[in-house]
Amino acid sequence: MSETTGATAKMTAEDPRGDIENPEELPLLVLASASPGRAKILKDAGIDFDVQVSTVDEDAALAAATERFGTLGPADTALMLAKAKAEDVAAFEATDGAVVLGCDSVFEFEGAAYGKPYTVEVATERWEAMSGKSGVLHTGHWLIDNRSEDDEDGGSGATIGAVSSTVVNFEKVNAEEIAAYVATGEPLPCAGAFTIDGRGAAFIRSIEGNPHTVVGLNVSTLRELLHEAGLSITDIWA
Repeated sequence: MSETTGATAKMTAEDPRGDIENPEELPLLVLASASPGRAKILKDAGIDFDVQVSTVDEDAALAAATERFGTLGPADTALMLAKAKAEDVAAFEATDGAVVLGCDSVFEFEGAAYGKPYTVEVATERWEAMSGKSGVLHTGHWLIDNRSEDDEDGGSGATIGAVSSTVVNFEKVNAEEIAAYVATGEPLPCAGAFTIDGRGAAFIRSIEGNPHTVVGLNVSTLRELLHEAGLSITDIWA
């Protein structure tokens, strides 16, 4: 776990978690994720934000939710984990006065939910199964307005979420290509064991939906959530 946990972290090009900054200079938006892909999407969209890494144990959170609600579908799993991350970061004193966004991605393939493979063996098995087929990447977004209602800007107290889903169609990939791709390490920390903004792009035939959803953060979904919280996407532009 990063030493910046519990304090505001400013994104840098070298490390998306960055260096600790003064909480008084906190931008309006805080991203509750260490994902470089999500940070890049926000940066490219001209959005001013800080990163605060969540301390949520995803496996424990999923186990607790399953015990309480029963087995969750892939989209519900993504939303639940996004909510858990947002709530975790919103509880930090350093994020008082900010709007916190949590995100999580889950890949649905042939009716089953897949997260990060983590190991070469699991990533290889998934690619052998996915080759020439299609799946759906679900990204959950959860927004918490952590501003006080007594503030000059008037916080809404909103805690709201939405899921964005995109169909991914894979090329037929041979064993040598799978082995070489998995050996790069790129797919190991990615939901579904692939990317569309890296080497994995060569093995994606097409997508049906918003490409940012596949990377892990749909800016148009963020815009909708901000609107429900009484804010505009222009309020968070740099």
